[in-house]
Amino acid sequence: MIKINLIPYVEKKKEADLKRQIIVISSVFVVFLLIIASLHIYFIRSISKLEKEVTQAETQLKNLTKIVGDLEKFKMEKTKLNKKLAVIESLDKNRLAPVLFLDDLTTIIPSKHIWLTALSESGDKLRVEGIASDNSAVSNFMNNLKKSRHIKSESVELIFSRHAVISGIKLKKFTLSCVMNKG
Repeated sequence: MIKINLIPYVEKKKEADLKRQIIVISSVFVVFLLIIASLHIYFIRSISKLEKEVTQAETQLKNLTKIVGDLEKFKMEKTKLNKKLAVIESLDKNRLAPVLFLDDLTTIIPSKHIWLTALSESGDKLRVEGIASDNSAVSNFMNNLKKSRHIKSESVELIFSRHAVISGIKLKKFTLSCVMNKG
């Protein structure tokens, strides 16, 4: 007897092969989609992380810029204060100079022979106006000024000397100029 197989074996095998191929292709496609999705998620997270870092860096940059600006402001204020302190120190150093000079001047003036009428200072230049009994008193006064530690000796000059009659007495009116030692 001949056996006839009524079930289409070849067709079932083809169908099984086709199903297996569809499953493999679907599996590969799903795996591919999963890989792409995971890469997409990874890149999104990386981008998000980098954006946060950029934001933090920008915030830190703003803070540091503000600190640097404040630092520059403090440096400028420090230089201003140093200049003011230097002026104060200079004033403090030279505050007694006029008093000492005037004290020295009282000992330089020959008593009963010279009377000062004006004393003016412009920078380091000093102008002395006065009346003397005679030319020798003016000369003595000039020599005493040259010896003073407050006056530069080579700078004492007689600007003019002329006769003047005051209350019927013949006197000499004179003007001197000199340069003061500072500091």
